[in-house]
Amino acid sequence: MFDPAHVAHAQFRPQVMHLDMGKPASKDDPVTFQADTVDYNDAEHTVTWSGNVQVWQNDHVLRADRIIYDRDTGVVAARGNVATVQPDGSVLYAHYAELTGGMKDGIMLHVNAAMADNAKLAANGLRRTAGKVNDLSRAVYTACEICAKDKTKPPFWQFRAFGATQDMEHQKIDFRDAFFDIMGVPVLYLPFFSITDPSAQRHSGFLMPGITPHDRYLGTYFTIPYYWVLNDQSDITVQGLFSTRTGPQISAQYRNRFNFGRLNVQGALAYDTHHPYEYVNGFGERVDGGGSHGVQGHLFVQGQFDINKHWRAGINARVATSADYMRDYRVQGYGADTLRSNIYVEGFGTGAYTRLDTQFYQGLNQGVIHNADLPFGLPRYTYSFLSQPDALGGRLSVDTTDFNVYRANGTSDQRGQLTLNWDRPFLAKSGQQFLLTLRLDSMIYRATKLYEQPNYYRTSRAMVSGQVLPTIALKTNWPFVRTFAHGRGTQLIEPIAQAIYAPNTGMGVNDYIPNEDSLAYEFTDSTLFSLNRYQGTDRLDGGLRANVGVHANWTWNGHVVDLLAGESFQEHIEHDRLPYSGLDHHISDLVARARVSPNQYLDFTARMRLDPHTTTVNFADALFSAGIPHVHIRGGYIWEPVTPYYYYATDYLYGSPPNLYIERTSELSGGASFDWDNWRVSGFTRRSLSRNSFVTVGGDLGYNNDCFGIDFMYLKQYTSVGGQQRNSTYLVTVSLKTLGVFGLK
Repeated sequence: MFDPAHVAHAQFRPQVMHLDMGKPASKDDPVTFQADTVDYNDAEHTVTWSGNVQVWQNDHVLRADRIIYDRDTGVVAARGNVATVQPDGSVLYAHYAELTGGMKDGIMLHVNAAMADNAKLAANGLRRTAGKVNDLSRAVYTACEICAKDKTKPPFWQFRAFGATQDMEHQKIDFRDAFFDIMGVPVLYLPFFSITDPSAQRHSGFLMPGITPHDRYLGTYFTIPYYWVLNDQSDITVQGLFSTRTGPQISAQYRNRFNFGRLNVQGALAYDTHHPYEYVNGFGERVDGGGSHGVQGHLFVQGQFDINKHWRAGINARVATSADYMRDYRVQGYGADTLRSNIYVEGFGTGAYTRLDTQFYQGLNQGVIHNADLPFGLPRYTYSFLSQPDALGGRLSVDTTDFNVYRANGTSDQRGQLTLNWDRPFLAKSGQQFLLTLRLDSMIYRATKLYEQPNYYRTSRAMVSGQVLPTIALKTNWPFVRTFAHGRGTQLIEPIAQAIYAPNTGMGVNDYIPNEDSLAYEFTDSTLFSLNRYQGTDRLDGGLRANVGVHANWTWNGHVVDLLAGESFQEHIEHDRLPYSGLDHHISDLVARARVSPNQYLDFTARMRLDPHTTTVNFADALFSAGIPHVHIRGGYIWEPVTPYYYYATDYLYGSPPNLYIERTSELSGGASFDWDNWRVSGFTRRSLSRNSFVTVGGDLGYNNDCFGIDFMYLKQYTSVGGQQRNSTYLVTVSLKTLGVFGLK
């Protein structure tokens, strides 16, 4: 038993010995030891420390059952449970160690190293040189847990090498004549293999290469990435792509995190040997491929920088030479309709926000919108302010969004806008909740080419127009609440009524008011009690109207049932309002929402809009999620007879829009997942019932443990984007902890 009374302590400055774990130590640095017993042998010029020996100098520690120091040669011999702390914080264990030169040189036998991220390195023997290089014989490396019951049982995976070199200065480990074992079975031989030392958080070097056996546009292609650490705050990754069907591509990503912001720049250059080809888009027009042959490239810049504690600026620029180039080289973002870019400066204050930015769009999908039709926002200004409660108990908000929009093909216009809104809540003695709202919307416009999209007005003159709309609204909620189930549940019945009055200004067509932010109109349960049910303010809901609804909620013992239903009654009907809006009669469509969650395993939400005159469902969607431990299923459905935005893409007032725009949406989606221990499997699908075809089908199968992961993914897309036909993707991903991820697509 260890007896503190027999612990010997000493501190001295030796002439020769410098206990150093890898960095130079001064002769004046004190060396401290602690041991049960100390034996000085003057005849042999040795010092022997025995029993729980600890020797340390600065931050370096050596532990052993017995240490002998030869004062003539400066050799330290440690035996029995030897442990040394490395400069990177890892611990090196050995049965025997013989070190010299301030412990920068020497040998160790039966070595085990506990490294960062649970990595482990073992060897029969180790030779240390200059405190920087460890040469190992018969080395084994793994990041897997060792079986506690049977330590001789091989880990899930390991590298066995005839020889290995650990370079602590350059933070890497090189293996020679190595076998990669899975559960003790050799599956791969590598004459040479190099990894980054797990203690290195960032280290320059080649990353795991990638291979794709088959791609429609690239054929068989390889990717070879190289990661370069520039300094503590920045790095760059360069990747070469080589394919069998087109020219090579060189890409790079630069990242820098400043004290005051961050910057991320991605770009590439390639020689695309594919020639663009024509295809027929959804408009029935022939579209070329956008000139993708020859030298191509893209540049994505994203950054945000703090000016001071109230202001910051940013950039998000995304440009490419052609959409076909992005398709051919699988550049991230292909498949979207546009590439969006903006530069902005924004400020924050108490209750206030302001922003000045520019907007730029590059079209990627000629099947949806033409490049020349896309707008430029040069610039756009936004300001929003919400005051503290005033002396009357109300709160004033001020909002403005002003912009200059330019189109090469279409309406160009400028807008100045100001909205003042004052809300005052009241609470009656009988429990009614009232909200009085006074609102003033004002806009002024100057526009040219109003005869082109998205307005199609019958005028060729430049117009200056505007509108002012004062609105007064009173909303009341009267909640009736009771408790039941011994206080563990509540029941709520809440009638809601709202009266709104504003002058009937119409839809703006007669005043030649352009439309930029109110192209889509959605009347659902979420906008039932909105003063303006458009997305912006270029179109305003005017006239006299009343909105009524009933909200009901039951909650008990984790069970929830929530219902809402309502309608809108309006005096004036705008005949140029979009069809299927739900508001083209004095009595609107009935909107409803239901959420049912009977327990923690099931959740169901559904919404709908029903025409009371024809009993036609003009909109519906539903989502459900159900699951028990290890099993989960989900599904959804959406129905809409038309997408309102598409009416603005063609002159529908004097002709019918293409079928692409009025084809109904009826889509069903679903998926399921299962997991057990380290295994997981999932699948999903989307099917268009109106088109009688699938949209996507996919699945995933994976296995993960503490140090290994493998994943098989399959995805089939049935849709066509920009002339690209349906395709299937298979992806196999293998993850080895501390080594990296290898993918085969």
